[in-house]
Amino acid sequence: MVATLSTTNSTQLERDARLINARDHEVRPSDIAVGVIIGRASEFFDFFVYAIASVIVFPAVIFPYVDALTGTLYSFAVFALAFIARPFGALLFIWLDRKHGRGVKLTIAMFLLGGSTAAMAFLPAYAQAGGVAVALLALFRLGQGFAQGGTWDGLPSLLSLNAPHEKRGFYAMIPQLGAPIGLFVAAAVFAFLLTALSPADFLDWGWRYPFFVAFVINVVALFARLRLISTPEFERLYESQELQPTPVGELFREEGRTVILGAFAPLASFALFHLVTVFPLSWVVLKGEPAEHFLVIELVGAAVGLIAVVLSGYIADRIGRRTLLGVSAAFIAAYSGFAPQLLGTGATGEWVYMILGFILLGLSFGQSSGAVNSSFSAKRRYTGAGTTATASWFIGAGFAPLAALFLASSFGLLAVGAYLLSGAVCTLAALGLNREWGGKEA
Repeated sequence: MVATLSTTNSTQLERDARLINARDHEVRPSDIAVGVIIGRASEFFDFFVYAIASVIVFPAVIFPYVDALTGTLYSFAVFALAFIARPFGALLFIWLDRKHGRGVKLTIAMFLLGGSTAAMAFLPAYAQAGGVAVALLALFRLGQGFAQGGTWDGLPSLLSLNAPHEKRGFYAMIPQLGAPIGLFVAAAVFAFLLTALSPADFLDWGWRYPFFVAFVINVVALFARLRLISTPEFERLYESQELQPTPVGELFREEGRTVILGAFAPLASFALFHLVTVFPLSWVVLKGEPAEHFLVIELVGAAVGLIAVVLSGYIADRIGRRTLLGVSAAFIAAYSGFAPQLLGTGATGEWVYMILGFILLGLSFGQSSGAVNSSFSAKRRYTGAGTTATASWFIGAGFAPLAALFLASSFGLLAVGAYLLSGAVCTLAALGLNREWGGKEA
């Protein structure tokens, strides 16, 4: 234990935290899995609270001086700012990790994320503050993105490395469960508020409550994760697996090809991610459908997606993660040829679009990270996994709602299918260029 507590990237604060949280039992994969699910679910709850508000709140409250479509496009432009800020945050927090330890880094990142989210609950309307309201929204969104660059704690990689060999695919999907869980809770909260409040009350004060809830969930998730990563047992496990931060320059110099191809490998699922969560909500709301009705569809879709993510683990352990990614990308390409048009055919078409989409999303998203992360060397896997995830979200997801809504409003829903098809092509190309990813032997 003495050797563990004197690691070079630890401050006295970090060492004290480990002593406080010291335990006497073995670290089990189930312990890691719980920390991973709690952490990822809290991050995605923040993500979807903002995303839903970008459709049903900000166009009316922050951008009332333009028409609804333009206001939603402006809102999605601000939405993308977080993905621009995230790489810069990642660079700073990697430095903090190396100098002061992952517990210190994670604490600062989570409080910045929670603080930026909670600050939106106090955001003045445009009618009260004019352009200052727009500037504050952009500032808080940048704060969210900057903080998200530091929320990588390495637990998913640790979970994968300590998973039984024959269940690598199953354990790789566990971190991805956070997305459907976060979406389900966020959609449920907004659906309840929209149903319980009058439109005037909702736009005046009701929409602010989910941002308060997000802050509370962040604090709970932070302590749950610190309870794991700050213990001596976990630090020894991190060190034995060489899961320590490495300089980004070294990562790109030694394994830049894996980072670049890894950033493009999950684009099919990342593009689909926003095309079944954020974009369709904006499209139907702009067409005059009550938001709470479509949020119910998203609730069912999130439940279906959760089941599909779990299934992806069982399937990947039988046919290989790379094979599953390739097959699901091919199905997403086929889906892109007809599904977006279903959004213009009424309630039945919306249900078919969403349920099929969430099935494909769950199968592909469930293995989108594990197959790539296993290709990094042990020495650089901790930083490589976080860097690749940041790049993937920036390329594949950050601008997806903005691009999809612009294309649909300008050229029709068929153009959205073409956009999704480009993501599927990128995934298939990346898999084709690296045939070593995520096979059954991985």
